[in-house]
Amino acid sequence: MTPFPEIVLSSRNRKKIGEIVELFAPYGISLVGVSEFENVPDVVEDADSFAGNAAKKATEVAKKLNRWVIAEDSGLCVDALGGAPGIYSARYAGEQGADGLNNEKLLRELSTVPAEKRTAYYLCHAVLSDPQGQIRISAEGRCGGRILTKFLGEHGFGYDPLFFVPEFHQTFGQLSPVVKRHISHRAKAFERLIPQILRFFEHPQSEPSP
Repeated sequence: MTPFPEIVLSSRNRKKIGEIVELFAPYGISLVGVSEFENVPDVVEDADSFAGNAAKKATEVAKKLNRWVIAEDSGLCVDALGGAPGIYSARYAGEQGADGLNNEKLLRELSTVPAEKRTAYYLCHAVLSDPQGQIRISAEGRCGGRILTKFLGEHGFGYDPLFFVPEFHQTFGQLSPVVKRHISHRAKAFERLIPQILRFFEHPQSEPSP
């Protein structure tokens, strides 16, 4: 019998859920998206940081369902824009999840910025909440790159076709999903989160490392 409870993933983004489910699959941990449950309202992401939004998404859903919940908040931070779009990445152009509009706005904002100053990074903050709404584990990951002037690739979502990773000479939109699962900000955050979750549930009396 597995020592791990089924964990709810506080996300309705199917592509994001798919990425995270695959990261957990080798460890025998079962995840289910929050959309599988009725009457769970959307969490208002009004915190002033990725960590704050992740915590809100995890704790509010945990208390509503009385279940273990994982949540993450992530986004693109562009140095020339002072870290924008940052926590507003999914609604940069005003409409939640409008990838095309968000990308168009990003290109407009960077239209006069030369290539060498278009540096950026993706950041992800991930947390695990217990059923009472207490954050027990957290982790963060980032992946650096730069923003191109045109779209390349059809994989991924969000700003992926514009985010160029120099080490691989490709954008997130060009990289195969297998490669992205190993190098992305989300992958790096969960690489740190998952071992803590394994230790926590195998030894529930011990506190997870910070």
